[in-house]
Amino acid sequence: MCFDEDAVPPVPQIPDAAIESRYMELTAPDGNTFAAFTAAPSGGTETAIVILPDVRGLYGFYTELAKRFAENGIRALVIDYYGRTAGVGKREKDFRYTEHMAKLSPRELYADLSAGIAHLRSDEGGAARAVLTIGFCIGGRLAVMAAAGGFDLAGVIGFYCWPADGPDGSPGPTSRAAELAAPVLALMAGDDPGIPLSHVRAFDEALAAAGLDHEVVTYPGTPHSFFDAKRDTYAEESADAWNRVLRFAARVSAP
Repeated sequence: MCFDEDAVPPVPQIPDAAIESRYMELTAPDGNTFAAFTAAPSGGTETAIVILPDVRGLYGFYTELAKRFAENGIRALVIDYYGRTAGVGKREKDFRYTEHMAKLSPRELYADLSAGIAHLRSDEGGAARAVLTIGFCIGGRLAVMAAAGGFDLAGVIGFYCWPADGPDGSPGPTSRAAELAAPVLALMAGDDPGIPLSHVRAFDEALAAAGLDHEVVTYPGTPHSFFDAKRDTYAEESADAWNRVLRFAARVSAP
């Protein structure tokens, strides 16, 4: 688990920004119905981003993050992972996400992601011209791997995304670097036992060897899930990460 239930994105709110937000349901190509949350600037925008959460799925940290994106002129859509096994209702704090996470499959995750991207490109979803993905932990890996999924993404962003191959030998972002068809921004923790620095360096080198537009940033001394307002020790690193996200989104979505 990346964040506590009451974690808050370390992103300043823009009080006078006019946005619209709501919970909604989407249906994947395989018929799965799942929960989502959307936030958008009231004046519209051509840029949109799919937010892929950590293992808990759709909860408060990510709905607040979606609002911060909207305040900065980017339509955001958070998707939940557990529609197939937990339904679309709001979850209690004791939601046993580990039981549901064990039942996830890449094929189903990408089916849900494809529905989210399609929604953002539809008239109902704002008819976005440029769509990005951003994810955290398991969502970070999924967000980066989406660049190899044929989704025609403007860019992909992974916070503490695990780049190595899976325990079952399934190829990860490093192995598939040559297949990633979108610019990559990876924001990594420097003190993350689950993602050794050797794996981060290998990922950076693989992206460079593939000739891909990329930036891999490691924040020394920071732990996994440092991007959290409650962790004020890492406020400077979090602010830098957020600024990099906004600059990257603006650059890759420019006409």
